[in-house]
Amino acid sequence: MHSPAPSALPSQLMKTNAAVLAVLSAALAVLTAEEPAKRAAPDVSLRLEVKHVIARGLDWLRSQQTPDGVWSDPEQPAITALAVAALLGDPARSPSDPLPELINPSLQYLSRCAKPDGGIYVEDLATYNTAISLTTLFLAGRPEDQDVVLAARRFLIAQQQDYDVPGEADNTFDGGIGYGGSYTHSDLSNTHLALEALHLSRPLLDDQPQEKQVDLNWEAAIAFVERCQNLPSHNQEPWASDDPKNRGGFVYFPGDSKAGEETLPDGKTALRSYGSMSYAGLLSYIYSDMEKDDPRVTAVLEWLSSNYTVEENPGLDAQGLYYYYHTMSKALTAAGIDRLDTDTEKAIDWRRILCLKLFDLQSSDGSWSNETKRWREGDAVLVTAYALLALERIYRGL
Repeated sequence: MHSPAPSALPSQLMKTNAAVLAVLSAALAVLTAEEPAKRAAPDVSLRLEVKHVIARGLDWLRSQQTPDGVWSDPEQPAITALAVAALLGDPARSPSDPLPELINPSLQYLSRCAKPDGGIYVEDLATYNTAISLTTLFLAGRPEDQDVVLAARRFLIAQQQDYDVPGEADNTFDGGIGYGGSYTHSDLSNTHLALEALHLSRPLLDDQPQEKQVDLNWEAAIAFVERCQNLPSHNQEPWASDDPKNRGGFVYFPGDSKAGEETLPDGKTALRSYGSMSYAGLLSYIYSDMEKDDPRVTAVLEWLSSNYTVEENPGLDAQGLYYYYHTMSKALTAAGIDRLDTDTEKAIDWRRILCLKLFDLQSSDGSWSNETKRWREGDAVLVTAYALLALERIYRGL
């Protein structure tokens, strides 16, 4: 069955939807780089092209759904959740339209993956699957999923790490969130996804005073995010570097960069900053309501501007390339940034550059794929969902 139109929704859900719009508007206002009057006029032709490319991608994505509503791997509900999110963002669909019939079985599958502990997963990657599934269930807005979403929030909050002496910041991984299960230590990817899910779903708490009593330790979370940033003024980790190639960017977790390390002229060993985690770090600051002129924010924006490219995931070549595109589009959109000043060019239109690159990479059947298969990017469903979500944000921003 279709979900009811907004006029038929219970008053509580209508208030929730209004609050969602308020939260998203506030996120777009944070870190605004330009005043609205200075922004370029809409590019109607490009917008139409983007809409056409999205339609082809969504057609392919629909063809990959199994009869029970699952996309790709039934052991990883996050992939189905990303596919559903792409369908929800279809430019041909109004947010006030009933949910597409196609996605109801998928939402039911996500709800069935909910565990007694509140997590939404099957066996592994509990935080990753829960955060992405929670976000999609919340954005779908079905009243019957509210209890699942609230339980998933509590699960994510419980995943925040506090090692050694409880309540004291005495471990480099304190405050962050990891994959869960046997992989317990914190990392920036899972932390930013959890922060995203908790930030976006906050409107549900307006009518749930008891839920407000249990919240993430946001101060500790940001302290962990700081420890992933190459910024010695705020990060006392021995590898944190002020050298121009790395200053302001982020690594995967304190002590580990997937982009490796390098020896600086002064003999210090520095961890290399890289693209996807630097956008994840910026998003973490945005979700935590950090001021746009905070030196941690300005430093990562400087690194991202200096290293802007769509030819690779900076520091990793093609590894995690579509995760990079997806995270880039989220971060620059949430930051309200229309133009970037790079080291070689002023006021580049990042939306145009990224969407033209995604046009070129789309296969004839409408899908996308990455020949570099690390981090599951050999899965065309996952990669196509990433590409569509990036293009949908671009479409709304043009």
